[in-house]
Amino acid sequence: MNLMANMRRESTLMLRDRAVIAWAGVIFLLAVYAVWVGMAEVKQQRESITWLLQQDKLERDAALTHQSDYGGVAYYSFHLTYDEPSNLAFAAMGLRDETAWKHRVRMLALEGQIYERDAGNPVFALIGRLDFAFLMAVVWPLALIMLLHDLKSSERVAGRYNLLVATAAQQSALWVSRALLRAGLLLVVAVLPFVTGALLSGASLLAIVLVLAMVIIYAVFWLLVCYWLASWQQPSPTILAANLGVWLLLAVVIPLAGRITIDQIVPLPSGSEILMTQREAVNDAWDLPKQDTFDAFVATHPQWQEQAKVGQGFQWDWYYAFQQVGDQKTQALSDAYRDGRLHRHALAGLVAWVAPPALLERSMQRIAQTDLKSVITYESKIREFHAQLRQFYYPLLFGDGAFDADNLQQRPNFSLTHSNDS
Repeated sequence: MNLMANMRRESTLMLRDRAVIAWAGVIFLLAVYAVWVGMAEVKQQRESITWLLQQDKLERDAALTHQSDYGGVAYYSFHLTYDEPSNLAFAAMGLRDETAWKHRVRMLALEGQIYERDAGNPVFALIGRLDFAFLMAVVWPLALIMLLHDLKSSERVAGRYNLLVATAAQQSALWVSRALLRAGLLLVVAVLPFVTGALLSGASLLAIVLVLAMVIIYAVFWLLVCYWLASWQQPSPTILAANLGVWLLLAVVIPLAGRITIDQIVPLPSGSEILMTQREAVNDAWDLPKQDTFDAFVATHPQWQEQAKVGQGFQWDWYYAFQQVGDQKTQALSDAYRDGRLHRHALAGLVAWVAPPALLERSMQRIAQTDLKSVITYESKIREFHAQLRQFYYPLLFGDGAFDADNLQQRPNFSLTHSNDS
């Protein structure tokens, strides 16, 4: 009996197997749920950004009507910055559950504004969101294990093994066809909701194909693992335990051990440490001589040396100068925090090569632009925008011109150059 004949026969038998149908149904329902929840979350985030942009402009316009100098306008004017989710973010939410994807910033010291952020969901940070990436990386292999661990042992227990082998023209074709059909069914019911969601979300064909290719390669890996272990001449419970042991090692033990080890190898300052350092620097500036602040400021902004003069009473130029100095004093910590996170991310990538579940999730997050590099890119865009605000306000703050609201029409607006076709 050739492979195709085995496939036709096994297809009929598989569709009568309640266990196969049950597990396929579970995976399908979980995939539908994961895609639906992911798309709903992306929609909610986009609606939030749209609403916040409207409110942001209204509040800024309202602040302008109550101010009569540039320093007051800069102080009370907030500017929304945001990282809009990509079209494929629903499938792999990644760090969007742990890090802030929106900030309202103003001309004050920036680093404290970045790290005084919305808290991520602690539950998602601990166990991960059930998105499509998590489903395929962690849950899908379990269903495959349940269907393939007794591929041969169940037939031995039922007393049909010798008969099946004797009647099969090619013994290997019988088991290969059975394994392929079960794995194929599980894969199809998992990816159908994803493909549907990706098309509805407007994801690019290239991104969809890349995800499908990775998922197929991942499925083949687990198929080979399960098929090899199922070939052992051992009772079903023993084979099941071996499969679960492999899954536990690859999906939990190696990633967790790798993360703990990497955290020990690469220490880095916390966001709260940066926040407190900056706050102390800004608060201390009130008690320092103004000239000390101006000296530190013009060291990095020499073009304002002639205009940075100490006067009597409160000065807006001095106030924003020591806000800038506060950022300068936390620059080394901020750079260390960014570089440390990137270093940890790179090392975790190396660990992922021996932990396929982690590798799949990381790869999908990269395509969906929800990984650490995307977070760092967003933070860099915030800093670029804040620098644009300072470049706009400094000539007005250090100049001698009278207040003119028309000059504020040229204030920069935040924009995130973001490839949203993934």
